[in-house]
Amino acid sequence: MTDLVERLVPDELWELFQRVVPPTEVRRPQGGGRRRAGDREVLAAVVFVATSRCTWRQLPPVFGPAWQTVYRRFAQWSADRVWARLHRVVLDELGARGGLDWSRCAIDSVSVRAFKRGLLTGPNPTDRGKLGSKIHLVTDRNGLPLSLGISGANMHDSQGLEPLIRGIPPIRSRRGPRRRRPAKLHADKGYDYDHLRRWLRGRGIRHRIARRGIESSQRLGRHRWVVERTVSWLSGCRRLHRRYERKPEHFLAFVGIAAAFICYRRLAVPLTA
Repeated sequence: MTDLVERLVPDELWELFQRVVPPTEVRRPQGGGRRRAGDREVLAAVVFVATSRCTWRQLPPVFGPAWQTVYRRFAQWSADRVWARLHRVVLDELGARGGLDWSRCAIDSVSVRAFKRGLLTGPNPTDRGKLGSKIHLVTDRNGLPLSLGISGANMHDSQGLEPLIRGIPPIRSRRGPRRRRPAKLHADKGYDYDHLRRWLRGRGIRHRIARRGIESSQRLGRHRWVVERTVSWLSGCRRLHRRYERKPEHFLAFVGIAAAFICYRRLAVPLTA
């Protein structure tokens, strides 16, 4: 069991997670009771659920904590925005090591079918109106996710641009102050609106957005393919193949877990190309 936990939650990732997880009082005033399940074992169980797509009830007992304990801890960490903070901490480490490329960023979205009704779901116009949710993301030039968001599948991509750019946190740099604005942003025709171009220029961000009826989105492929590759990386978190969570904060939590692990893999194995 120890080997499995260490494989799912390596030592460096565990050290980063300890920075963001809220401290928990483990002593009971009345004394007695069972020993509290360790956070590392619970985190490993959450990662297993995220990557294997098993249900909470199907969680194997090899991790130690019962599935109810794992789910309660996951729900509490999601409410405390632990996953977003973990993603930011990993981005800070990457930025401090010069692992982020701000010269060109790209924005895109992907829709997934929702099996349960809940907030931030809607009829998907590209899936015969079936209920779904949409994941929005901005990546750096290497495809590392900088900002994430979710919405109903019927929300237009263009409505996600401003919240995503505003949602990029101030990230450490190898030299100089923290940074949160890309030099240039690439987008497809779904973002072809003059007010978005004016908004980006007002923030000092150059834009390259395909124009409807004038040019093909394929001309931007040599720069935009990285965000499409990141969408495929997200599918490595099998829990994101479909939205099974009724609560949007739980679905966003799995998106944050996937983004944090994408960035952590680059942190553990730096880009050599």
